[in-house]
Amino acid sequence: MSGTIESIQVGRSQCFDPASDSGKPWQSAIIKVVVTGPVSVVENGLIGDEQSDLVHHGGPDKAVLAYGVSHYAYWQSRYPEHGFSAGGFGENLTVSGFDESTCCIGDVWQVGSCLLEISQPRQPCWKLSRRWSIDRLAQEVQDQRRTGWYLRVLQSGRLQAGEEIQLVERRNPKYTIEYALGVMYANPRAKQRDWELGHVPQLSISWRTNLLSRATRHGEHED
Repeated sequence: MSGTIESIQVGRSQCFDPASDSGKPWQSAIIKVVVTGPVSVVENGLIGDEQSDLVHHGGPDKAVLAYGVSHYAYWQSRYPEHGFSAGGFGENLTVSGFDESTCCIGDVWQVGSCLLEISQPRQPCWKLSRRWSIDRLAQEVQDQRRTGWYLRVLQSGRLQAGEEIQLVERRNPKYTIEYALGVMYANPRAKQRDWELGHVPQLSISWRTNLLSRATRHGEHED
C-alpha cells in the first residue's frame, strides 16, 4: 500500500481577537500555511510548526497530524462558502491513498528519509469549529469519522510534498483509525473492546490510559 504527500503545512501559535468572531480571546496554531521544498521532521514534529495547548496537543505521540485529501470534496460540498483547502483542518500532511478506513494503529510509513508510526485518531476540539465559525464542525468531523490521525516520529529526517508514502509495516490490521474511533465513541460503551484496544502497545499513552481506565471502572477486568 502506498500514497502521496499532497501538501505540507505548518503554523505558529497566535492569539485571535474576540472581536473577529464575537467570542473570548483564544490562542491556537490551527491555521497552517503551505510549505514548499523539504521540511525537517524531529521527535516533536515538523520544524516551523507549533502547538498552543501542550496538554492536549503535540508531544511525541502527536507529533504530526495527517488528513486525507479525499475528505475535502465532502467538506467543500457541505460548506461551499468556506473554501476549504489543504491545511484547512489543521493538518501537517495532506495525503492521498490513505484514510481512516485504511490506516491502522501502529502502521509504519517511510516518507522521504523519515519513519513515521500511526499512534491514534485525531479528536477534533472546539478550536476547529471556532476557526471556521461553524458551531458543530468538530462534532460533525467526529461523527463522520473524517478526523485525521496522528503519527509519532520513529526516525527523524526530511520530507516534501509530492513524495511517496510507503507502508512498510502493519502490526495491527484489525485496529483501523475508523475502528478506534468507534471504540472510543461507542454508546453504550463496549467494555471488552476498550480493554483490547487499550492493550495495543503502539496506541498513544493517552488513549491507552483512557480506555483501560474506562474498562477497569466498569469492573470487568483487573491487571
